[in-house]
Amino acid sequence: MKAFSTLCFSLLTLFFCSSSLAYADALRCEALATQAPDNVMIEARLHAPSKDVTASFCLVSGVMAQRMGVDGKRYAVRFELRLPQYWQGRFAYQFNSGYGGEVSPAIGKLTGLTSRQFAINQGFAVVSSNGGHDATQYPEDGLAGFAGFGHDPEARRYYGYATMQALNPIARALVESYYQAPIRYAYGLGQSHGGRMAMVAASRFPEMFDGLLIGYPGFNSPKAALQHAWDVQALRRVDDKIQQALSKRDLMIFTKRLLDECDALDGISDDMIFAVEPCQKKFQPTALVCKSRFDRDCLPLNTVAALIRMQRGPHNSQNQSLYSSWVYDTGMRSDNWRTWKVESTLSGLDNQPMGAVVGAAALAHLFSTPPSRVPGDIYALEHYLFTFDFDKDAPKIYATNQQFKTSAMALMTPPGAIKPTLTEFKAAGGKMILFHGNSDPVFSVKDTVRWYDFLDFGLVGRTHEFVRLYRVPGMPHGEGGPSADRFNLLQPLVSWVESNQAPQEVVAATRADNPEITARMAGITRPLCPYPAYAQYQQGDLRQASSFQCVVSQ
Repeated sequence: MKAFSTLCFSLLTLFFCSSSLAYADALRCEALATQAPDNVMIEARLHAPSKDVTASFCLVSGVMAQRMGVDGKRYAVRFELRLPQYWQGRFAYQFNSGYGGEVSPAIGKLTGLTSRQFAINQGFAVVSSNGGHDATQYPEDGLAGFAGFGHDPEARRYYGYATMQALNPIARALVESYYQAPIRYAYGLGQSHGGRMAMVAASRFPEMFDGLLIGYPGFNSPKAALQHAWDVQALRRVDDKIQQALSKRDLMIFTKRLLDECDALDGISDDMIFAVEPCQKKFQPTALVCKSRFDRDCLPLNTVAALIRMQRGPHNSQNQSLYSSWVYDTGMRSDNWRTWKVESTLSGLDNQPMGAVVGAAALAHLFSTPPSRVPGDIYALEHYLFTFDFDKDAPKIYATNQQFKTSAMALMTPPGAIKPTLTEFKAAGGKMILFHGNSDPVFSVKDTVRWYDFLDFGLVGRTHEFVRLYRVPGMPHGEGGPSADRFNLLQPLVSWVESNQAPQEVVAATRADNPEITARMAGITRPLCPYPAYAQYQQGDLRQASSFQCVVSQ
């Protein structure tokens, strides 16, 4: 009886103690609402653990930088800040993916991570924002409405970099006020256009972050948008309906021949091409052209020509490259690649590819000066790309006028992107990890590799001291494709920043819930190697990363 009473008393004490702590946390959280700086409005409330967040957290929702745009629209930076119960002294700025316009949950989610590896579950306080505009306030632009903010010069600037410049110090002050302790380490996390913003931060604000984790960055996004017009025009040479110009079977035939030529170059046939550069030298797509109507496992001349043209990248009539070429890789058969380039099953797009809608809208409204008020229906957007003039229209991404005094390229890209140095970021002790899928259909991995090579040339081979790049075979724009797309690059970045442990190879695994992996890819692990190295099979279990070694092609 005495033991029972003692147990009962202990349980009651634990209950009341936990309740008191939760009540104290709730009061501390709600008190943040009274600590907002001038012209910043916030609400704060304690939240219980959820599907993606493993512990309770204080959720701060805020509005700042409110103004009226020259286009008659109201603008504001909306943000949320999540402050976890078990804080580890870390702060993460979660950059917007896509074109902003809404506040994504501030949890530090990135491609490759499991939910338990999200930044908030590793003790980071995390902030996210809408990028300075609301995507729902341009109904007159229809499907192009998400890019309607491009008609306001200041909204372009906020999307380009000014939002982080304004929000970062506010978020940091709220974090330190809540925990009554200084932030020990600050990180920036972003992918796609969020990766673009992270790279801009390294150039414009070199002391803002100790570490940057960047996935498939669109750091030359205005140039990359030209590719959408290039794709549409290449496919329309084959068929007036671009969805019929390149079938799923065509892409399966194409990637099968690619595997036949390149799969074993890394020492093993596993439906993944790690020796990507040797593959680009060996693979000859013209060999796929049917010699007669009786040939099998081949493609018509105009189909192969369209693929070659698309992979070559946009050029003007003077044969000058306007963006980048692309890698031949197995992810070209993925649903993601097809969705962006050829045909989408997304609701409301009438099977049009994402590039012909999203790409057209961004190119017309956001990346051109002056912006073009292209009607926001799928057929008008495709027509805009089909009639796009690479001599007359492409230079508009560099143009300025009386209203738009800074070009889209100058606003969206990192200063010095053509010849990067990152001298100040390096001097401040900053560390950067990038990853990019070789089959990305939106931003070419070759552009990221070129950026790294230029940086390394300028630093006389010392880039690896503070920047590492990992290429992911078969992965398109984000997870998916025939790839090993489960990997954790956040932890190596933390170890590099906080313990000076430079990252080496990182183990990647295939996902059981990925329908695009083949039977022999199921349940395997492979090392992702820091560029320019790639994984080469040595000896041992074919399914284990430990059987591979990182090598550099000669």
